[in-house]
Amino acid sequence: MAVDMEYRRLGDGELKVSAVCLGTMTFGQQNSQAEAHEQLDYALDQGINFIDTAEMYPVPPRAETCTRTETIVGNWLAGKPRDQVVLATKVAGPNRNITWIRDGPKSLDRANIREAIEGSLRRLRTDYVDLYQIHWPARNVPMFGRFHFDPNQELESVPIREQLEVMAELVREGKVRYVGLSNEHPWGVMEFLRLAAEHGLPRVVSIQNAYSLLNRTFEFSLTEIAYRERVGLLAYSPLAFGHLSGKYLDDPKTTGRITEFPGFGQRYEKADVVPATAAYAALARKHGLTPTELALSFVYRQWFAASTIIGATNMDQLKEDIGAWNKPLSDEVLAEVDRLQLNHMNPSP
Repeated sequence: MAVDMEYRRLGDGELKVSAVCLGTMTFGQQNSQAEAHEQLDYALDQGINFIDTAEMYPVPPRAETCTRTETIVGNWLAGKPRDQVVLATKVAGPNRNITWIRDGPKSLDRANIREAIEGSLRRLRTDYVDLYQIHWPARNVPMFGRFHFDPNQELESVPIREQLEVMAELVREGKVRYVGLSNEHPWGVMEFLRLAAEHGLPRVVSIQNAYSLLNRTFEFSLTEIAYRERVGLLAYSPLAFGHLSGKYLDDPKTTGRITEFPGFGQRYEKADVVPATAAYAALARKHGLTPTELALSFVYRQWFAASTIIGATNMDQLKEDIGAWNKPLSDEVLAEVDRLQLNHMNPSP
């Protein structure tokens, strides 16, 4: 069944993106180019105009596969009208032990950002990207399952103003249309906004952070910023690395990212993940939904979510993910979701 896709504006800009975005981080690792192109074609046919990728993809990040995803997406994009696709990619930040991408701690300075965008444009076979995102902050912040800020971990990093000044150059040159953040914290978002206003630099329009039934921390700290500053959430990992599909409840050894790459999904290895997932799966089935439909429909229609990034490794998964758009949740179900959230408060922040 085709979906009646909704389109939402990013920030104050002209970009209108589909409420569902196709993520690509499996392309080149868990999916071949042919499989990836089949997914991209199907998504486009279903009204999805928004594609998200990154220079470091696929994941888990490895030197031998780095940048492969952008190449796969670029080979597909070359055969499509460019103005039909809103294309987002990311420049990798420092401090993630990804030593094969440029200059470590300096990886968000002028030389490195320019090297990154030129490489992305070449691989994507386009002369511009619609949304260029900083993949994670350069400064000391807890990320990817860590949640304690530790002042003792302070380090030298490229100032935010310098990062924005380089982005301004790329916007003036027509290589980037809009700028976004990813894996960012409230202080960082506000600092990017403050410096943009004070110095006439590009204003960020989006923040790509994890958000799901197992991780609603965005609501605690960033929704007011999203509303007052018009910065939309691009919600990633809405199925929590597949946990919220329920498949690991039925068979903990089933094929998936968690079993194929042990230790990679550490944010989802916390004690309450399985009980919380089981509770949400039971709620879904009580109301005639699959666990996937409940989890995705919940995220799809959050007022602060400009778009939700889905990912799949086969077409059946992709069809269910997109089809969940047609399953809006009732007030009764949403109230039960909130009750479960109080019992299982963000087990995988």
